[in-house]
Amino acid sequence: MSYELPKLPYDYNALEPSIDAKTMEIHHTKHHQGYTTKFNNAIEGTDLEDQAIEDIFSSVSSHSTAVRNNGGGFYNHSLFWSILAPNAGGTPTGDLAEAIDNAFGSFDAFKEEFAAAAGSRFGSGWAWLIVNAGGDLEITSTPNQDNPLMDVADVQGTPILGLDVWEHAYYLNYQNRRPDYISSFWDVVNWDQVSENYSAAK
Repeated sequence: MSYELPKLPYDYNALEPSIDAKTMEIHHTKHHQGYTTKFNNAIEGTDLEDQAIEDIFSSVSSHSTAVRNNGGGFYNHSLFWSILAPNAGGTPTGDLAEAIDNAFGSFDAFKEEFAAAAGSRFGSGWAWLIVNAGGDLEITSTPNQDNPLMDVADVQGTPILGLDVWEHAYYLNYQNRRPDYISSFWDVVNWDQVSENYSAAK
């Protein structure tokens, strides 16, 4: 199978002022498109063409760096766009809210721990909220375009929320102020989608 760049369910300017339109356009049409094209090229003509991307990740250590980096870039960004929305933010409800309270003590404590994971990731990478093998919520981060589905990840699980902390995700608007970008992220999180991801991952 070949992978296609997903269309965004909102306009490039819809997430302003948290994420500016120019950053969204470049991020989607250049960076994400690039990962998508290179991932397709990396698996073309191999037995990976017929495998689900989750299965590729489960043994990614045995594949090329092109598969690892570009497959991660394709998947990570696809998840990222889906958990963002205009006029979003607020707080989660229902089972997800209860699970966050159980795992972290409170929603505010969760935000602090997640922001710390995102802020302390050296260089380029991602911060994640995952459902681990025990069915519990856990915060982790990965370098580059790795993710917790990969067998190379220090902490493995199913990601339900991710934040891109590569400089290309925020530098036009925030320059080196990654903490400001992380803080603004909460204003555009689509908690309904994250809740759906949580239900599916359980």
